[in-house]
Amino acid sequence: MSAARTVRTVLAATLVAGLTATALATPALAASPAPAKPDHAATRQALEAAVADGVPGAVAQARDGHDRWTGTAGERGGDDRYRVGSITKTFTATVLLQLQAEGRIDLDDPVEKWLPGVVRGNGHDGRKITVRQLLNHTSGIYSYTEDPAFQAKVFGPGFLEHRYDTWSPKQLVAVAMAHEPDFTPGTSWNYSNTNFVLAGMVIEKVTGRPYGKAVENRIIKPLKLRATTVPGTRSAMPEPSSPAYSKLSVDLNAPVHDVSTLNPSIAGAAGEMISDSRDLQTFYRALLQGRLLPKGALKEMTTTVQISPEYPNVGYGLGLMKDKLSCGVEVWGHGGGIHGSSSLAQVTRDGEHSLAGNFNADWAGDSQKVIEAEFCGTAPKK
Repeated sequence: MSAARTVRTVLAATLVAGLTATALATPALAASPAPAKPDHAATRQALEAAVADGVPGAVAQARDGHDRWTGTAGERGGDDRYRVGSITKTFTATVLLQLQAEGRIDLDDPVEKWLPGVVRGNGHDGRKITVRQLLNHTSGIYSYTEDPAFQAKVFGPGFLEHRYDTWSPKQLVAVAMAHEPDFTPGTSWNYSNTNFVLAGMVIEKVTGRPYGKAVENRIIKPLKLRATTVPGTRSAMPEPSSPAYSKLSVDLNAPVHDVSTLNPSIAGAAGEMISDSRDLQTFYRALLQGRLLPKGALKEMTTTVQISPEYPNVGYGLGLMKDKLSCGVEVWGHGGGIHGSSSLAQVTRDGEHSLAGNFNADWAGDSQKVIEAEFCGTAPKK
């Protein structure tokens, strides 16, 4: 997948975008003075615009100092839980940075040290790729979600037959190893879900337990994230939640399917988690305010690489994205998509102004408009 394709929110409407970043819809415009504190009217309009575009339901929550706001449109509840897709990547990266701070791993270790023989085949070589390069997508490793056969089985109509299949991390990596690398490690940038499946495998090797247990013990429990789970192979959605819908096709005229239940092992450490808007804000605010990582580790996480000359105001750190918006406000976070679910989570660098939300469909809606509305007060154009 090209960088240009990865950063367009409209890709949330395509099949492969089920596990890709969706919070980087458009390049930022020239900076201008930040507006006064938003009253969320523009954010509400952006949610309503998404529903007008065909999204069955949309929700967003924001916190700005002592101000808290929740908005919904269409078929959505303010406290709904939803699948957060690639937002999982920030949780995974945070655990690895914690392990490095404890001296249990060095992010500049070759992947081969922790996963001997796993990253091999068709030019892939784990001896030449570091753990850090997994986390900032400079490894060059092919993304298994780009494999045509995998797409047909998991994202297309084949999903209806295979929605409860279990995929092991090794199986997902094997799909990627059947292809050539995208580039020589460290020479470019390309979003690859395989990178974070491998990152989860590294956590398991270091800790001796599944990566999800580390996420639970190190992040979910300390922050008391009561709506956040690492489901593993559990297919059902916890309540409260609204149905998730997909066309399972790039054809916008295709029929709509309820895809709420699925085996999230297709995503693993790259995108399996479930949360809600309140918990996501709590997590990203705590992260950016230094409550989960030492100062040096947070500096590493927020050291970004350019994803494309087309998007000079967007950078990717270690499982964390930076975006300079049209009004000059800089936000940090991640987007996430999986079947019938497109999520966003953003926060200012000081951790004071945060936003999280979700569309319960994957073929329509533009989450970047919600972000611009909240942080810049820019209402979507009609």
